[in-house]
Amino acid sequence: MVDLVGQYEARKSEFDAAISSVIHQAAFINGPEVDAFQKELEEYLEVKHVIPCANGTDALTIALWALDLPPGSEIITSDFTFIATAEAIARVGLVPVLVDINPHTFTINTSLIEQAITPRTKAIMPVHLFGQAANMNHIMEIAERHNLYVIEDCAQCFGANYIVKGEQKKLGTIGTIGCTSFFPSKNLGCFGDGGAIFTNDSELAVIIKKIANHGSQKKYYHSIIGVNSRLDGIQAAILRVKLKYIDIYNASRQQAAQWYNQRLKYINWITTPQLEPYSTHVYHQYTIILQDVSNTELQSFLQTHGIPSMIYYPVPMHKQEALQIFNPQQCPHSEFASKHVLSLPMHTELTESQVDFICNCITLFKP
Repeated sequence: MVDLVGQYEARKSEFDAAISSVIHQAAFINGPEVDAFQKELEEYLEVKHVIPCANGTDALTIALWALDLPPGSEIITSDFTFIATAEAIARVGLVPVLVDINPHTFTINTSLIEQAITPRTKAIMPVHLFGQAANMNHIMEIAERHNLYVIEDCAQCFGANYIVKGEQKKLGTIGTIGCTSFFPSKNLGCFGDGGAIFTNDSELAVIIKKIANHGSQKKYYHSIIGVNSRLDGIQAAILRVKLKYIDIYNASRQQAAQWYNQRLKYINWITTPQLEPYSTHVYHQYTIILQDVSNTELQSFLQTHGIPSMIYYPVPMHKQEALQIFNPQQCPHSEFASKHVLSLPMHTELTESQVDFICNCITLFKP
């Protein structure tokens, strides 16, 4: 699904030098590489504040924690995502309110958000899924009308551009706070775990940074209760190398997606990913929709030809046992997606001949 070894080999000397530098400095926790990565990320995103942390789930949790919302406050989010989104909400004593998806983009259906708002609603947490942006223009309009925070889950869309009121911005910099993961398979991924939080709110940035560092701004002086969530120096050094090439990496994914689109458009039981006019798509996953075909059957068929594929996600959030305590509503589009989506191999080293082989095998499948 992801050729991380190939990506490493392509720039081996740069990665090795970056790792060696940290080892020779013995700057393993925080240190100059983390500081430099933070500044470079702020410049790339054109955002005032970046706070690196240990992983993407911590980023979401800390962002919510920093808002200091009353216990039991409701956070509206997508029903079709990885558990970390709803998990982070629940971890800080808040209530995830799950909303169905737009069946074409897999992101939260913005036309359903307002009917989910109650007096307890304090924020909207859109998930930019598979590299596709949620409709942030509509979300920000709703948030402004109801005085709600917006926390963007950007774990799968790093580097994507979005048009807001005629102005281009990076996803993650539009809402109150943006959160990302640097898990190895992400568009910008390290060689372990890592994450970051973005905001243009300077007061929030101070609180977020404190929480991520045991509630401290000055060593051994703790003004609030926090956690230990830091990006280590080696991961920051690796991310600094990759950040230089992120636009090239994303362009490679977009090229691979075009190859897939050209070869799959003639198969009448497959719908290829939809591209929205308000945003670029950075294809963290290349996810197709199967009509009248079981995703598990096609997955098994591809496996017999040595082709990996993944079902993201086989269980919608409202069906997860861990979330039943929140009395979730039915979400028919996310239920349909869980049975009919399939993600094909997608990474920066994917070649046209590999895409040809995958698509030729798909044409052999008899639904």
